[in-house]
Amino acid sequence: MKFALLGKTLGHSFSKKFFTEHFTKTGIDATYENIELAAIADVKNVLIQDFSGFNVTIPYKKSVISFLDDLSPEAKKIGAVNTIAIRNGKSIGFNTDTFGFQQSIKPFLTNLHEKALILGTGGASKAVAFVLKNIGIDVLYVSRNPTKPNEFLYSDINENMIRACKLIVQTTPVGTFPSITDCPVFPFHYLTSEHLVVDLIYNPAETLFLQQAKQHGATILNGESMLKEQALKSWEIWTSI
Repeated sequence: MKFALLGKTLGHSFSKKFFTEHFTKTGIDATYENIELAAIADVKNVLIQDFSGFNVTIPYKKSVISFLDDLSPEAKKIGAVNTIAIRNGKSIGFNTDTFGFQQSIKPFLTNLHEKALILGTGGASKAVAFVLKNIGIDVLYVSRNPTKPNEFLYSDINENMIRACKLIVQTTPVGTFPSITDCPVFPFHYLTSEHLVVDLIYNPAETLFLQQAKQHGATILNGESMLKEQALKSWEIWTSI
């Protein structure tokens, strides 16, 4: 069996190392490779090759949908795909980010987390919002280009917003290795010990965003456990044909 990760820049990706080690440890005869696509249209040639499944990462989780034959009901609702299964020659899109995020955040949620502020509006943001809304948490978004009533500019974030939203989730790639000195613009001084701050980045383990949040008393969580959970869920989907 052959599997691959589809994305734009994959030199420091988690998936290849994770699955290669998983296959070795469990004695599974399979390979996993990185396939960098300069443009999403290039995926057409990849989907017809002899692969059993794919993972999809930034920036193609939304744009890949138009090249697939079908979507799971959840992926259709979310509008983002991070897992593709090939079944009977057809490409089917799934979203396992939802499962990964829910499993990773579950032990940290309290009754204080009634509202969440999500930084970013990309594919990962959609999965995070889907999970939070399903468990009854209201969601606001921060975007460089807000287009909806519940979306705000980074410069709009104020004390009242931070006070109301005790859960902050950073879903953009800003701060990912090697750009570890980059950080989203955020008023960290409004954070308290009641806040849970999540950054979906896993490399570095503690982004500048998380470092700043921790300095202001917040509980912090990175994206590593989410990635492991979503990867294992992908494997479950690929092998449940």
